[in-house]
Amino acid sequence: MKKYWIGVAALMFISAAGLLLVETKYSKETKKGNKSVYDFTLKNVGGKDVKLEQFRGQVVMLVNVASKCGYTPQYDGLQKIYEQYKDRGFVVLGFPANNFGAQEPGTNEEIKEFCRINYGVTFPIFSKISVKGEDIHPLYKYLTEKETDPEFAGEIKWNFNKFLIGKDGKIIARFDSKDKPEDPQVTAAIEQALR
Repeated sequence: MKKYWIGVAALMFISAAGLLLVETKYSKETKKGNKSVYDFTLKNVGGKDVKLEQFRGQVVMLVNVASKCGYTPQYDGLQKIYEQYKDRGFVVLGFPANNFGAQEPGTNEEIKEFCRINYGVTFPIFSKISVKGEDIHPLYKYLTEKETDPEFAGEIKWNFNKFLIGKDGKIIARFDSKDKPEDPQVTAAIEQALR
């Protein structure tokens, strides 16, 4: 009888351990696999909430932008690729950030006017956020952490980093500040994602 209860106890322990293993794996998969950029809501430059869910099914380029940076002329290229591909389901989203050399000091209204007057920007611009450090916005935390973005993770180093998001909301490419929006490797990745 004693052997019977030892066997039952051992079986219960193995079952519990198996369930724990499955639950742990499921939790990790849920944390890693089910999150996408569509889970985030941010304020646009006018202060209205925008659910990124509204861009589901489109190819999206997320860019941390600044008005007083050596790379600021890339607004021109961003506007060009937006106009070139928008009818095929592509959108550029600009996120002003003052993290690097205080190169985005303006208010949201000033940023909006700067983009419109100097570069004729018509793609969506959002309210100023932080893209690194202790006050990093959750969207950029998602984009740069190894756990949520194993392939393209890494801290934002400067203005005009570009993340390309596929139609399913997953990150499919990342381009550095020096990579111009109209560079062949960037447009090739956009073309591929739009197919």
